[in-house]
Amino acid sequence: MPTSIIVSAPLVMPFPLPPTARSYSLSLSLSSSSSSSSSYSSFSTLLRHSKISSPFPMRRRWGRKDRSGAARSSAGVEDPEPSAAVEDKRVGPDLQTLLRRFWKVAAPYWSSEDKVQARLRLAAVFALTLGTTGISVGFNFLGRDFYNALANKDQEQFTKQLLYYLGSFAGGIPFFVLRDYARETLSLRWRSWMTTYYMERYFKNQTFYKIQSQTLIDNPDQRIVDDLSSFTGTALSFSLIFFNAAVDLISFSNILYGIYPPLFIVLLVYSIGGTAISVFLGKGLVTLNFMQEKKEADFRYGLVRVRENAESIAFYGGEGNELQLLLERFRTAFENLSQLLISSRNLEFFTSGYRYLIQILPAAVVAPMYFSGKIEFGVINQSVSAFNHILSDFSLIVYQFQAISAFSAVIDRLGEFDDLLDENQSSSASEHDTTEGINILFKENDIPSSLGSNGAVPQTDCCKLLEIHSLTLQTPRSRNVLITDLFLEINDKDHLLVMGPSGSGKTSFLRALAGLWNSGNGNIIFYVKGDQELQLSGSAGIDSSKSTNGMKKDEELQSSKNRRASNVFFLPQRPYMVLGTLRRQLLYPTWTDGILPLRDSPQNSGSLPFLSQVPMTSDVIDKPKMPTADDLVRVLEVVRLGDILSRFNGLDSIYEWSSVLSLGEQQRLAFARLLLAKPELVLLDESTSALDETNEAHLYRQIEAAGITFISIGHRRTLYSYHKRVLHISKFDSRNNSGRNWHVEPIKASVESFDETAPAP
Repeated sequence: MPTSIIVSAPLVMPFPLPPTARSYSLSLSLSSSSSSSSSYSSFSTLLRHSKISSPFPMRRRWGRKDRSGAARSSAGVEDPEPSAAVEDKRVGPDLQTLLRRFWKVAAPYWSSEDKVQARLRLAAVFALTLGTTGISVGFNFLGRDFYNALANKDQEQFTKQLLYYLGSFAGGIPFFVLRDYARETLSLRWRSWMTTYYMERYFKNQTFYKIQSQTLIDNPDQRIVDDLSSFTGTALSFSLIFFNAAVDLISFSNILYGIYPPLFIVLLVYSIGGTAISVFLGKGLVTLNFMQEKKEADFRYGLVRVRENAESIAFYGGEGNELQLLLERFRTAFENLSQLLISSRNLEFFTSGYRYLIQILPAAVVAPMYFSGKIEFGVINQSVSAFNHILSDFSLIVYQFQAISAFSAVIDRLGEFDDLLDENQSSSASEHDTTEGINILFKENDIPSSLGSNGAVPQTDCCKLLEIHSLTLQTPRSRNVLITDLFLEINDKDHLLVMGPSGSGKTSFLRALAGLWNSGNGNIIFYVKGDQELQLSGSAGIDSSKSTNGMKKDEELQSSKNRRASNVFFLPQRPYMVLGTLRRQLLYPTWTDGILPLRDSPQNSGSLPFLSQVPMTSDVIDKPKMPTADDLVRVLEVVRLGDILSRFNGLDSIYEWSSVLSLGEQQRLAFARLLLAKPELVLLDESTSALDETNEAHLYRQIEAAGITFISIGHRRTLYSYHKRVLHISKFDSRNNSGRNWHVEPIKASVESFDETAPAP
């Protein structure tokens, strides 16, 4: 049930037509338009393309989606979503808020790096609009003379005026076509810039993760895709409609006032009264449109989940439950749509009568002057045409109320999204300036330049990779304590295993190390070599040149909360499979440039400069040399995935990899990424849970042979063989407040303790 906004400006006809031919479309695609029932003349049909009509799809909501298929709990969600009952009572924003949000969303493009092109193209559109208005005024006078000749049965004058009409058609139609083309290309360019602008902010400071994990808003993906498309096209169309209305008002008011001043007074009273009644009858449409998009999104998301989890549902035999859930979601969408249609129907009763009455109103007012011989018949037609033009200008709210209501819902959703992005950027900047929360620090490792007295390398901080001081970890929203007062030190080759019951905070501990969670307090210090750079996930307000260049010995550098060292890698339990080729799967995320060949340069292809890939930060991170095709084939053999090259026709084949590869194969592919990236430290979150013990042992031997230090989360006892120490985390009991809920011990002692407590067979 996709909804479309249809915005139509007045038809600028080459001669006066019945008023219905100039009526505005009030329809949404979910309801039939009463204006379509109007009887259009053949000339109206010929020039129907002169309308400013923008049928943009409002949204096709996919809903809140986790394309990886991971459970929501894996993203760190701990609080339930708002209830449907609360959302159903949502009150739409007031006019001031809508205007503020509109300006906030619309303004940045016109002062951006593309502002010169944007302003020139907008000026061209306005100039063409002025041209079409001038043509319309000219046709108004041509129509007067045309009908005078017809009424006077003057064949010679009639033929002359007909030729004028044909010539004016030939010269005028290109203006209408070029105006619409210029408007559409400007709309596309505006949308392209805004898409880039919003996506950069969406990924900056890991906002995309915070939105998903904390359920801040619904469907950010569709706000970027569909709402931006609707906004740019409809905003530009409305701007031209209002501009055209202002020019029309100036042009035709003189004509109408010169014919008969009382007719102008009748027009003002009629339009003002109609506007007031329309606002009263349609005041609930904005909220209903907003909620319709939300409910259709939930319904579609349910269908998407069935598609993505078809096998699991089939194993459970849960078809009946899914059907019931989907029908319930569709029922709520149906009920809201029924209310929307009722409100639209009530408004349409009035607007239809309002529209049809103007067919006779101007003629009825000036008819006495014609009967008394004060005006000719052509003047009646001219007055009807001028009356319709001016009334359309005064009645924009009446004619466009449904489209304005739908557009207001778009503004509301985009404004809400924009405010959230700004809030996240502000909070990230404030987090950088404050010492509250978990601080991620970086310290340069010193490489000794001299040997000790016995020829050995002194044991200094050069072997240290990670140090944790007094770390207390909490959940982001409810502030539940997971780990208290943790002290830990990880040196090179000092492999650590993290164990504990489910829900004790093991994965959350890795989130803190990765900079995803900073709720709590304490310091996490990463040790980097002098030639290594720091990876910054789009942090704002940080001068990276001051932060990373010229680091002095033993100088600690405080980073933003979501900054991490470039020598740290993370492997989740369910690997993320990117869209694209097998080659791209292997190179992700270390190498992003040069993965996909460019067909043409931006200059040759007509692409816009701001659509080219841009780095998320100003940091220039020294990456390993990009692997060759032979390197990729070799690493697949190392992780025992060499057969997938023949199964899927080489490195450049494209499939839905999360579907065609088993979870075990995906985990081995993730280890291939790890071996190619060659970090110093890797965080493994049950990354071998889908593998047999033989493959698990093989992969751990490979990363150890590559000189990679690893911190693993797991439950298998076989993992003891690959680690040196184990960190045991127990669930924190807030009632007893027993202090530390963790302890670290060597693997040997842990195994002996396990053997003593294990039940006898």
